[in-house]
Amino acid sequence: MGRPGGPLDLAGMSAMAPLPEAISITPLPGPVFRPVVVPGSKSITNRALILAALAEGETHLTGALWSEDTRIMTEALSRLGFEIQVDPDPLEPSNRTIRIAGRGGALPPQRTGEPLDLFVGNAGTAARFLAALVCLGRGAYRLHGVPRMHQRPQAALFRALRELGYRIEAAEDRLPAIIHGAGPRQGQCAADIQESSQFASALLLCARAGGWVVEVTGENAEESPYVRMTRQLIATFPGENGVFPIEPDASSGSYFWAAAYLLGSPLIPPAVADWPQSDWQVDARFPAFLPLRASISRQTDLGDSILTAMILAPFAREPIRFTDLGRLRLQECERVAAMRAELTKCGARVEEEADSLRIYPADGALHGAEIETYDDHRMAMCFAVLGLKVPGMVIRDPGCVRKTFPNFFQKLAAAPPLGLGASIREADGGRRLRPEELLAG
Repeated sequence: MGRPGGPLDLAGMSAMAPLPEAISITPLPGPVFRPVVVPGSKSITNRALILAALAEGETHLTGALWSEDTRIMTEALSRLGFEIQVDPDPLEPSNRTIRIAGRGGALPPQRTGEPLDLFVGNAGTAARFLAALVCLGRGAYRLHGVPRMHQRPQAALFRALRELGYRIEAAEDRLPAIIHGAGPRQGQCAADIQESSQFASALLLCARAGGWVVEVTGENAEESPYVRMTRQLIATFPGENGVFPIEPDASSGSYFWAAAYLLGSPLIPPAVADWPQSDWQVDARFPAFLPLRASISRQTDLGDSILTAMILAPFAREPIRFTDLGRLRLQECERVAAMRAELTKCGARVEEEADSLRIYPADGALHGAEIETYDDHRMAMCFAVLGLKVPGMVIRDPGCVRKTFPNFFQKLAAAPPLGLGASIREADGGRRLRPEELLAG
């Protein structure tokens, strides 16, 4: 185990050469018939890290995603003083086995009177889950991230924590914030998930240790798939000295289902190995939406993989309407406007109305373009998949995939069965990139 509050062994995640500023994708000539392995679920990994820290004894998380978001969470827990050991996963380079010594609902005592600094990057799960967790400590904690994270909403979560009696200092109820932990405080609060279901998940993950009764309110409160995931994880997570396996990330897997569909591959056998069989991840439904339905809702049908569906819409036989997209405007970038802008660059006809997009058939009219990714991993991965079908696609800032899928471009380029066998080149100069140059560090 790592020393409490000391440097965390990052299990070989040393600095590496960044991906080029822009890459070009060469279309594949035909279908690929072998399923691809994708890393563990980010949503499950970051929830499991919090639950392991609150459990009794040592918990082993196997198949845990090791990406920017989960590293941020792991490093924050280490700074809080939890003993953590990170070991490589022999089956998947972007996974780890993470061992955490839980403290039965308590946080390690602080060693200084100054607020403990916790950096959350642009990881919404880390920002929200840690905000609730540090309330169980004794002392002050300063949460801050990148500028985009400071724009993202936090008010509903801070309001709920104040209802429980905790003191939070935050200008306009956004990060950066100083949260004053006061330990468990029995009480009741309402978690409004209109802007983000992560507010409710943060409170629910810590509710047992804190003595909190949490009422979930707002959009789709009873059926929110991510809140349901959180409740299911809490119900099944080992309470003491356990092992918890993390299933593959369905949102990440959606890119390979989409690639198989675009390239005319049969969807049986599956495009992704070990496809999740639980109903924890809403995006495990993605294969059921191929071919696309006439209307797809972000609220009731798909989660982040609705963006993957959008890049398939120009190949449909009829216009596809994507609805209930309001939350997409509040994530890593303003995703509704970003998808409309970048698909339009590629020759698609896209209409935006309120929180909906209508995308029209444009198969023969699509062409390559230089794609802005807005520092958003999902924009990069969506349009890279489109580049497997449409010539001339250039992806700017491809390294942003480090957030959830560091070896995504390695998977695209590796020969089957390890990947799809795509050719990925520097946009300037055209040099084909070697596998070791395609890892986003």
